[in-house]
Amino acid sequence: MSYPQTSPYHTTSVINNEYLDIMSNRTIPLDPSDRYWEITQTYNMRPDLLAYDLYSDSRLWWVFAQRNSNRIKDPVFDFVAGTVIYIPQLPNLRSALGF
Repeated sequence: MSYPQTSPYHTTSVINNEYLDIMSNRTIPLDPSDRYWEITQTYNMRPDLLAYDLYSDSRLWWVFAQRNSNRIKDPVFDFVAGTVIYIPQLPNLRSALGF
């Protein structure tokens, strides 16, 4: 069993083809082209909506928490209006995640 490259679990091992091992976080590298952006009310606790609007793929909701681990501990409940985050550009994200 394997998770797709867009999944936060892609690099996490599967034990006995039954369950996930301890999660192996995927690194989203810093890049000078990352956009510094304040979360608006439209996306309050909805990283999936922002991922869809930016990347046309709501499955990339977890990228914001990985890239901003110093600001976002919980990928949904810490994704609140007024929080300023870095947003990776799609070409850099594709390169980092390999899709």
